[in-house]
Amino acid sequence: MTDESRERAKKRLDEVKGFYSHLSIFLIINVILILINVLTSPGQWWFYWVTIFWGIGLIFHASQVFGKGKILSSEWEEKKIQQYMEEEAKKK
Repeated sequence: MTDESRERAKKRLDEVKGFYSHLSIFLIINVILILINVLTSPGQWWFYWVTIFWGIGLIFHASQVFGKGKILSSEWEEKKIQQYMEEEAKKK
């Protein structure tokens, strides 16, 4: 394994860990907000506003780590170039 590929793998691992950390904090805080809402003002639901907007941010984060955002990145382009070069080499 080259140093460059190790660095890319480490960067990818950090991105995935960052997403799961974000998800964990989202879940913990929203459970706390639900409890606060139920205990302080039952019948007047306000916690879902935080959940909705933060959830949208979480979806964008997930798409950057796992989805379409990764497909169009320079990392993806480099992988595709390597793939096409390998395919071309096999044909010869």
